[in-house]
Amino acid sequence: MENGTFPFYFTLTMFVNIGYYRYPAFALCLLLYGVILSANLVIILVVSRERTLHDPMYIFIACLSINSLYGSAGFFPRFLMDLLSDTHLISYSGCFTQIYVIYTYAAYEATILSIMAYDRYVAVCQPLQYHSKMTSKTVSKLAALAWIYPMFSVGICISLSIRLPLCGNKIPKVFCANWNVVKLACATTVINNTVGMLLTIVVLLLLFYILYTYLRILLVCRKKSPAFKGKVLQSCLPHTFTFVIYSITAFCDVALSRYNVGVKSFCCCNCINGICSNSSSSEPPCVWLEVTRN
Repeated sequence: MENGTFPFYFTLTMFVNIGYYRYPAFALCLLLYGVILSANLVIILVVSRERTLHDPMYIFIACLSINSLYGSAGFFPRFLMDLLSDTHLISYSGCFTQIYVIYTYAAYEATILSIMAYDRYVAVCQPLQYHSKMTSKTVSKLAALAWIYPMFSVGICISLSIRLPLCGNKIPKVFCANWNVVKLACATTVINNTVGMLLTIVVLLLLFYILYTYLRILLVCRKKSPAFKGKVLQSCLPHTFTFVIYSITAFCDVALSRYNVGVKSFCCCNCINGICSNSSSSEPPCVWLEVTRN
């Protein structure tokens, strides 16, 4: 490829030849994708049809499920095709489309989890003000903000990457990632690095805010009865579970992208990270228990 060109396709180099084992792997991943789809669809339908679940907490859980369907659709279909294919090529436009879907999915997850943390904080630490603060109008505004901000911020980041002339077309991942494309650039990437760092800082601030709300909730629970503590734990457990998975997979993705590790371990972790970050899309059992119980 000539210097400073825009390739017609990218090659995903982290797929290894596993021979006939590709078929059991395909079946397992297809089953996992089916579970993710069915589980999240059921949660969305139950929350939307059951009027007693039209509370902020359950509405935000439904938002997580919608985002889960969106994110898994950006990863699994392409991943399943690559498992059965001998060549792992993805078009230039297809690669950036996948980047946009996966990155907005991750950003949506962070904003929704932050709003859920605020909801739980008000419910536990300011119970008398909960209904005045978390009105239907406020919930609608928060939900709209959770979708709109990532849409534009990730869009700006991707638009800066699209303009870059590239000196290669090999991406050492099982899916397209913005940082890996930027590293192929022949031109300066100072603006891309600055914007990417700013967006990373925003996500870190959101995660620290979630930790801060947990700390405040724990301080309040310390002085309350065991029954109150159990009720708070039951309502916060789904959020906690999702937050832990999100934090681990986000850390792994950043670490794998930014730092060099062994090829075999990188390939293995890449597959696991891609699958786990999207399989966390299937809401944990505690969400099911909380929804069905109510």
